[in-house]
Amino acid sequence: MNKCLVLVAAMMAAMSLQAQTERSEEFRAKYELKEVVVMSRHNIRSPLTSGGAAYMRVTPYEWFKWTSPSSQLSLRGGVLETEMGQFFRKWVVAEGLLPENCRPVGSEVLFYANSRQRTFATAKYFSAGFLPFANVEIQHKYYEDKMDPVFTPKFTKMNEQYRQQIMAEMNAMHGGPQAWMKSVQPTLTLMEEVIDMAHSPAAANDTTHFWCDDTQFILEKGDEPRMKGGYTLANSVADAMVLQCYESERMAAFGHELTEEQWRAVCGVKEVYDGLLFTTHSAAVNLAYPLVSRIREELHHEGRKFTFLCGHDSNLASIGAALRLHYPETEHALELRTPIGSKLVFEKWSDGCEDYVAINLVYPKYSQMHVRSLFSLEESPMVLPVTIEGLTANSDGLYRLADLDARMASAMAEYDAIEDDSPDCHRH
Repeated sequence: MNKCLVLVAAMMAAMSLQAQTERSEEFRAKYELKEVVVMSRHNIRSPLTSGGAAYMRVTPYEWFKWTSPSSQLSLRGGVLETEMGQFFRKWVVAEGLLPENCRPVGSEVLFYANSRQRTFATAKYFSAGFLPFANVEIQHKYYEDKMDPVFTPKFTKMNEQYRQQIMAEMNAMHGGPQAWMKSVQPTLTLMEEVIDMAHSPAAANDTTHFWCDDTQFILEKGDEPRMKGGYTLANSVADAMVLQCYESERMAAFGHELTEEQWRAVCGVKEVYDGLLFTTHSAAVNLAYPLVSRIREELHHEGRKFTFLCGHDSNLASIGAALRLHYPETEHALELRTPIGSKLVFEKWSDGCEDYVAINLVYPKYSQMHVRSLFSLEESPMVLPVTIEGLTANSDGLYRLADLDARMASAMAEYDAIEDDSPDCHRH
C-alpha cells in the first residue's frame, strides 16, 4: 500500500482481509494512480445552536468559549484541515498523480463544497495545504450558510408505502428505535452526572433526566428525515460535549476525566440519532442520490485528477448506506463511524487495461488532534479500508471500477423507481 493509505487485500477464498502497511514495489509496477475523489466531512465546528440553546440550559457549568459563531468551523478545525491537505499533497506527489507545488490547469482539480460556512471553510483550508502555490476556487452555489441541494440529505420523493418501508428498516435496526435508545441509557446517566443536570437552570422546569419515550420520526418530501422528542436533547448535548473535548487538551468534561471508552459511548448516543435517520438503505438511495450521481460522474471525468467534495457526516452516512459500503468501526477515534474531518476516499488505479477502485476512510487519530502533531507519510492519519457488500476485491485489494459503477447505477435506479404521490402533502 502507499505510505499514506492503509488498504487490504481481499482473499475471497477465505473471505478474509489482510491489511497492508505499504504498497509493494510489485503493486507500484502493476498499477498507476489515475484519480482521487474525496468526499469529506467538515472539520471541528462550534455547536449548531448557541445563546439560549437547550444544551446550554441543562448544566450549571459554562461551556467552552467557542472560537467561531454557532455552527461554523473553529480555529482548531481550520488548522487540522490545513494539515490534512498537506498530508494529501505529500501522498499524491509521492504517487506521481500531481507534481510538487502543482498549479492545476484546466479541469485537473475540482473543489466543490456545500455553502455552509463550516463546509466551505473546510475546503478552503484543505486547499491551502494541498495546493499552496495555487489560488484554488472553492465552487459553491449560494451565499454563506444556505444549503446546497446536492449536499442536503432530504427526500425529493415520498409516498406512504415508501414511508412505511423506511420505518420497517428503522425497526429492524438494533431491535427498533426505542430498544436502541434505551441501550444507551447508562451513557445518558453518565452524561447527566457529568453536566450536573440536576442542578441546571432546566431543572427548575423538571428537566433533570434525558428521555426518549416520546420519539417521533418525520419523513416528508422536501425535508431531511427528522426526529422529534426528548432524544434530540440528548443528541445535542452529546454533540456539544464531544466538540468541547476536541477543543481541549484533556479527555475531560466539566472536571470529570472520562476514558476513551466512555467518550466513545457518548458518541454512541449521536450514532443512534444519525443511524436511524440516515442509514436505512431505502432512505439513503433518496437522500444520497445527488452525491452518488456526482461521485460517479467524477470517477469518469476525462482529465480530472483530484476532486474534493465537502459536506457533512449525514452525507457520508447516507452514501455508505445507499451503496451498501461497509464502514469499519473506527480505531483511535471518539466517533464510531465517520469522525469529525473524516474523508471517504475513492482511489482510481489502472493496470493499463482496466480501471480499479480502492475506498478508504481517512481521519486523524484522537491523540494527533490532542497533541497537535503534524501528519507525515511516516506518521499518517488513520486509514481504514471500506469494503463493498456483495462485491469481490482482487488479490491486490482493489474493486473493478465497472463493478462500483454498476452498484452506483443500481442505487440511482432504485431512486428512479420511487413513486412520488405527495408533492404538497406534509403528514406529521
